[in-house]
Amino acid sequence: MNQGDQNQDKKLQWLEKLVDRNLLDKMLCSFSKSTGLKAILVDNKGNTLISTDHAINDCNFCEMIKSDSNGAKKCQRSYARACTEASKYGEPYIFRCHAGLIMWAAPILLDEYVGSIICGQVLMWEPEDYFLEEIEEMVRGLNIDVAAVKWSAAQLEIMSSDKVQAAADLLFVVANQIMQSGMTVLAQRREITAQQARLAEEIQARKRAEFAMGTIESRIISSNSLDKEQELKSMVRNGEKQATAQLLEKLLVDIIAKNSNHIGTLKTRIMELVVIISRAAVDGGAELTEILKLNALFHQELLEITSPDELCLWAKNMLETFMNYLETNKNQKNLLAIQKAAEYIRKNYRNKLTIDDIAQAVYLSPCYVSRIFKQGLGCTLMEYLTQVRVEEAKTMLKNPKYNVMQVAEESGFEDPGYFTRVFKKLEGVTPSRFKQYAL
Repeated sequence: MNQGDQNQDKKLQWLEKLVDRNLLDKMLCSFSKSTGLKAILVDNKGNTLISTDHAINDCNFCEMIKSDSNGAKKCQRSYARACTEASKYGEPYIFRCHAGLIMWAAPILLDEYVGSIICGQVLMWEPEDYFLEEIEEMVRGLNIDVAAVKWSAAQLEIMSSDKVQAAADLLFVVANQIMQSGMTVLAQRREITAQQARLAEEIQARKRAEFAMGTIESRIISSNSLDKEQELKSMVRNGEKQATAQLLEKLLVDIIAKNSNHIGTLKTRIMELVVIISRAAVDGGAELTEILKLNALFHQELLEITSPDELCLWAKNMLETFMNYLETNKNQKNLLAIQKAAEYIRKNYRNKLTIDDIAQAVYLSPCYVSRIFKQGLGCTLMEYLTQVRVEEAKTMLKNPKYNVMQVAEESGFEDPGYFTRVFKKLEGVTPSRFKQYAL
């Protein structure tokens, strides 16, 4: 195998680590079959990495051109130039190949520039005599039947500029899908690398400490792991996302330091953490049925993991999933509690209400209901009560049969003077003046 073939293999292997080979092949074949246009993946040197020969063949014209080694090299150079232009602009590049056909390239840009998806082998106009003469000039020097090439050129599919642009845009969608899949894997790898670096540093520090302290102190460290698990449960219940993530990393250090060579044991210990976290999530207000569904999903995912590196990243994502669900669930419950508190106030505004009364009505502590109400509506419980009373007072003041003192009493204000001050502060006029204007 020559150096060029080795480089091609390395690039393809690198790409296949990011995007499944079967997925790449399926995407290109689906595009080719749906459009009738052959699509191939080439590197930035124009070398073919993945072809769709099994799904669709080159047109007769291109087959004849590529049958000559010099013709194949010219095709490769055309693809390389197209790749350069496509990568420069980061969008589909429509070009004319060395033999005069219309083609287009959609770039695939990852950490390493892979290349482009090349498609086309069409014309955008009826082939006239001058075009066929031009083709004869372009293929001069190739060991092929020129007359047959010219005849094949006359049989090529003719596409309008709109269709060419649409096909190029569609190809770019395919390329983008490949890039997104690859970027997701790259991001995961970077995250795994960063996490492993932190864990390795912590493990080494732990080992040095254990060596220095001896057996008794090591047992103390072991018992500390149990304390950390209890602390983890408490943090999950309270929804402390950042602190929980940091504590999980410390627990992973404890687990890996003792079981780094036994993937089965690692999985078992991490599944124990899943159980601990899920129970804490239920204690924190999550729905049991939903948590059980997540547990079943996580158990299945855990069975498929084969390396400690993947396991650590998975554990981090598992915790994040639980914490996000707990936060969403808590937000929904808080919203319901806010709505119930507001409804209780609107129904009982005539009575003498306290924060304790409202909290008892929604089965929450006075401190907690006050906090979530302020966060949700932007005003305190008492401010909302005052607003409701003033709105009711405004309605009554428009009725001639009520005087200001009656309105104050009926809307929940025990002191008419206080009613007047509050009303003027919110509405800019006194109740008497408001009534005068309203009538």
